[in-house]
Amino acid sequence: MTIPLQHAELVLITGISGSGKSVAVAALEDAGYYCVDNLPPELLHPLFELQSINGVSKIAVAVDVRSALSLPALPAQIIKLKAMGVRCQSVFLEATEEALLRRFSETRRQHPLSRAVRDGHERQALLEALEHERELLAGLREGALVLDTSHLKAAELRSQIQQVLGIQSDQITLVFESFAFKRGVPMDADYVFDVRMLPNPHYENALRPLTGRDAPVAAYLAGQESVGVMLAHIEAFLVHWLPAMQDNHRSYVTVAIGCTGGQHRSVYVVEQLAQRFKASYPTQIRHRMLDLPR
Repeated sequence: MTIPLQHAELVLITGISGSGKSVAVAALEDAGYYCVDNLPPELLHPLFELQSINGVSKIAVAVDVRSALSLPALPAQIIKLKAMGVRCQSVFLEATEEALLRRFSETRRQHPLSRAVRDGHERQALLEALEHERELLAGLREGALVLDTSHLKAAELRSQIQQVLGIQSDQITLVFESFAFKRGVPMDADYVFDVRMLPNPHYENALRPLTGRDAPVAAYLAGQESVGVMLAHIEAFLVHWLPAMQDNHRSYVTVAIGCTGGQHRSVYVVEQLAQRFKASYPTQIRHRMLDLPR
């Protein structure tokens, strides 16, 4: 479905190197924006035309000093998009020299201008590079919403970006996953719960060929007091901690439930937990052993 440009939105993220542009872009990407890093300004209009055909209405573009030669063309591109009805917002991130020096020291990243030739020098000191960068980006700072990230942690910057742009935080998605301990613990698990101490339907001849999704197995496990206690404990843990994880801007939380064979107990517990949480959170179900090709 083609989206008219009058309904499109551009968020321009720019600012000083080391001020948190990658964090800001990640926050926008999680909020559903189509994000492009270091796009030459001349390609802004073609990007919107292409993505409007693909049904994309929200685009975020990070522009920084790496596109120094093209920066003079950016204001004209923004004016052109606004004339076509695109809603444009610009956010400029900056930080104190002390904070930037600390970040470059911690990450050991090289400033993009550190190899630039200026005043006959082959290599600029970091402070000189930052000063030169401020000069080059001065025009982008004017008219933009300026955020000082000097004392912000990544999660705090994400929150500020969402607040100033009026972005609603997406709910965290819960992935409930059953697995067999004999095959190893899933590497993508955030939390792992062991249910091998629960009564095992495997030892009931009529239930052995079935799975935790079948009614006879579900009825058997639902009648076991220890199963109910286990479910209540896992549910209480998640109810308590999920809001804090969402506040920390987690997009997904994978809760892995393991039993010996990954067929009965873990499958039943995953199905029950998904039922209990689906009214409050987007949920997904995975059954590692059941999903294997037979």
